[in-house]
Amino acid sequence: MDVYLEERIKVGISACMYGCKFRYNAKGWNQLEAIGRDASSFVWFPVCPEVNAGFGVPREAIKITGESGSAVWENAGKVMSGSGKNLSKALMNSSEACLNQLLSAGVSVYIYMEGSPSCGVYRTTLKNKRLGKPPGVFGHLLLENGFFLIPADELTSPVKWWDWRRRMLAFLWLKKQPLETKADLYNIWHVLKFLCQEIDEKWARALGKTLADSTVAEMGGLEAIRKSILDVLRLPSSPQKIKNRLWKHYSHYRKYTGKSIEGIKRPTELRNMTDLAEELLKMELGAMSADYLFGASPIINRKQKSKT
Repeated sequence: MDVYLEERIKVGISACMYGCKFRYNAKGWNQLEAIGRDASSFVWFPVCPEVNAGFGVPREAIKITGESGSAVWENAGKVMSGSGKNLSKALMNSSEACLNQLLSAGVSVYIYMEGSPSCGVYRTTLKNKRLGKPPGVFGHLLLENGFFLIPADELTSPVKWWDWRRRMLAFLWLKKQPLETKADLYNIWHVLKFLCQEIDEKWARALGKTLADSTVAEMGGLEAIRKSILDVLRLPSSPQKIKNRLWKHYSHYRKYTGKSIEGIKRPTELRNMTDLAEELLKMELGAMSADYLFGASPIINRKQKSKT
């Protein structure tokens, strides 16, 4: 049973990661080259709060003072240039403008430049890999508005990108699902439970038990459950978990369809990450052709073929 997300996905991205030479030193990287043909599957929305704020390229180094970029929004921190100029208001106004641009276009996924005092989420400096004072000023808005956030540097890993992509599609699909009854919730959980079990098995098993034993009111309401699943889908898996689940799903696929897929290896067999990514893609294609729900990657992003 294939589950489709038919619209072309809109994705925001830090402009310097899209290839624009917008960084403080007039450099930029086209990180989308790493995902190859996948890049053409999305509609891209590059933004740069720093350039939009009028800082120019190249520009002085900027840094956050106070506890974090979040504190800047509470007037308990500042954004300062290397020469001592207070740039807080300009960057805040620009960050709000970039956010509104993304929201008005219906964007809820963002690929961010980690280490940036504006776009960084978990790190706001590149010096010696220190954390700085995360999140950044724009990063704070992305978190507050519930974006699905992908670090740009992980696009270069085939397996990490596969992991982000499949969870992103599940995240977007879940956001759009009608959820008015417990039956709706059961249908959603049927599609997403194996992916959630891979990411956080203890949490997923507990939720499954709660669904069986409790009323919606006792669970805190349907939208609270949706939010908890969305939060789990934001969390990355690991190569070992992915390998284990791939083999488990493949074993079930063979029993269900009576078919084999050449090249899929046991979890204990050695292979590099590029080969593992190819196995995962083969499994996705095999499942799709057999109309089989591949629980580790349950949402397909393409128009559903007509059955007439």
